[in-house]
Amino acid sequence: MHKHLPKLLFLLLACVGATAAAGQGLKQPRPGLFTGGQPSAQQLRDAAQAGVTSVIDLRMPHEDRGYDEAAAAEALGLRYVRLPIDGAGGISEANARTLDRLLRQDPGSTLLHCASGNRAGALLALAQARVHGASPEAALQFGRDAGLTSLEPAVRAALEHPARP
Repeated sequence: MHKHLPKLLFLLLACVGATAAAGQGLKQPRPGLFTGGQPSAQQLRDAAQAGVTSVIDLRMPHEDRGYDEAAAAEALGLRYVRLPIDGAGGISEANARTLDRLLRQDPGSTLLHCASGNRAGALLALAQARVHGASPEAALQFGRDAGLTSLEPAVRAALEHPARP
């Protein structure tokens, strides 16, 4: 790992915090995982320079990103994955398990985003409970740490259903 990586990531977090969607900056719910709203093209470049190796985009295809994010990520040498999540209807155990699998495929740092970080936090919370065995409250707190806000009732509802074997 590059010796300046922590300083660069700090600068990235501070920079993105000033301009990210919905006034929310990047969050780091665990080492190697950054979550937040739609990054600008410059923020994507900054993330790549800071050591991010993958981008997972949870936005639906029709949501405007302001630029061709997939092409920009590819040009930066980043792994770019789309996992379209359509609001509360997309907060499911199957999607949480898919996200967890995608995160495990990246040996480096990942930038996980939607429009505001809400969907990212929701799926991460559900994955914490269903895949990693966290208690519902611990899972919800992890989700909040990642950006979960208004989708918390959808996560709570999903947690009330029995886990799939």
